[in-house]
Amino acid sequence: MMNEPLILAPVLQEKIWGGKKLHDVFGYDLPSDKTGEAWAISAHPNGPSTVKNGPYQGMTLAEVWDQHRDVFGNEKGEVFPLLTKILDAADDLSVQVHPDDQYGMEHEGELGKTECWYVIDADEGSEIIYGHHAQTKEELEQMILDGKWDALLRRIKVKEGDFFFVPSGTIHAIGGGITILETQQSSDTTYRVYDYDRKDEQGNTRELHVKQSVDVTTVPHIDPAPEMNSVKQGDATITTFVKTSFFDVYKWEVNGKANFVATAPYTLVSVLHGNGKLIVEAGEYELTKGTHLILPNDIKEWTIEGNLEIIASNA
Repeated sequence: MMNEPLILAPVLQEKIWGGKKLHDVFGYDLPSDKTGEAWAISAHPNGPSTVKNGPYQGMTLAEVWDQHRDVFGNEKGEVFPLLTKILDAADDLSVQVHPDDQYGMEHEGELGKTECWYVIDADEGSEIIYGHHAQTKEELEQMILDGKWDALLRRIKVKEGDFFFVPSGTIHAIGGGITILETQQSSDTTYRVYDYDRKDEQGNTRELHVKQSVDVTTVPHIDPAPEMNSVKQGDATITTFVKTSFFDVYKWEVNGKANFVATAPYTLVSVLHGNGKLIVEAGEYELTKGTHLILPNDIKEWTIEGNLEIIASNA
């Protein structure tokens, strides 16, 4: 029986484009002033998070998945399917694209990557790259080789609270000055299309993957339009952002007290703003900004009290 939440310690990742917000806003201990990502709920070998409480304290999420599958309702699958990150883009991320599962397994030996972004914070005027203007694969490749970035790339202004669904095959980049929570498939395969000719501390440019990028990019670009909706539930507003075969993603805005009933074998929870508490049969657990946890299969209902903004997801 696992009737208490799995509270997880994030893994911090240094990036050429990272900054200090993950410390300044969320209080995480950073390895450097260029920390770009907190892998908050992760069983990926490149950064597995660790359980901080209960009978599995000290184990990685991957170990719990492998050895105690009942915690997750005996769900099938070799790997824990989801990965939740918080990204601090102090500078522009590279323009990139991810493969689908078939291409990812065939060429990289891991899942593809469909993902989505919730904008936690964004500087005035900041923007993302989301999609492209090429009409054929040949045109896409030629525009990349010719460096016609202004003509090729679609740019969109963003603000706090925006949500974007980014299926595999979508050319994309997070711009500088944006902090996001990303829900994605558990994959670390990224094909870099363009990196602004940046050099690292050793004076080297980062590798580009033009052939793979052309292979996997959806042409022409398709704008997905997830059907978002909001409902009241006690003192909470529950917004459904997206429901896909990879993940369902929700925002829970609690101002007071709200009761929840499980709709999936397990649920991933990330607190982005505010504080309060989670109440389950086993007891009460403090919720503060930057808390990440999984509600396991044995918890069928729970109560949240306080003033909180939470992103929740399930596979």
